[in-house]
Amino acid sequence: MRFEDSHYSNINNYHCLEMAFGKFYLCEKFIVSEINSGIHFDWNKIESVIEKIIAFYGTDIKLGYISNRINSYSIDPQDWAKVAQYGNILAGSAIVYYNYIMYLNAALEKRFSKSEIHPCLSLDDAISYINDLKEFN
Repeated sequence: MRFEDSHYSNINNYHCLEMAFGKFYLCEKFIVSEINSGIHFDWNKIESVIEKIIAFYGTDIKLGYISNRINSYSIDPQDWAKVAQYGNILAGSAIVYYNYIMYLNAALEKRFSKSEIHPCLSLDDAISYINDLKEFN
């Protein structure tokens, strides 16, 4: 389910960051990404998003990151480790997968991340996981 089609878009104040390769919904405690189909979400793209996120929130922020995998795309799992060079802004991450192949990709990405990545079956599960993180309670 797309974030904008969920009830979460009605109960969260958010800013939609539209990039050529996907949409990023910037909420108070978390970001939801929806990358376009067929994209290779490489480090240059990731870095451009991180820079815009820091410009939006500032440098002294803790956020959850939700990768809402509504489309099929590729990512180099080792790029997760590079995110740490921008500081410790991620309190936790969740990947919403909608089929078994996406689940396998999420499991691989989890191995390379310096922060915990939680696989979820729905956007509801992912948002609940992020909201329950100790940094937000």
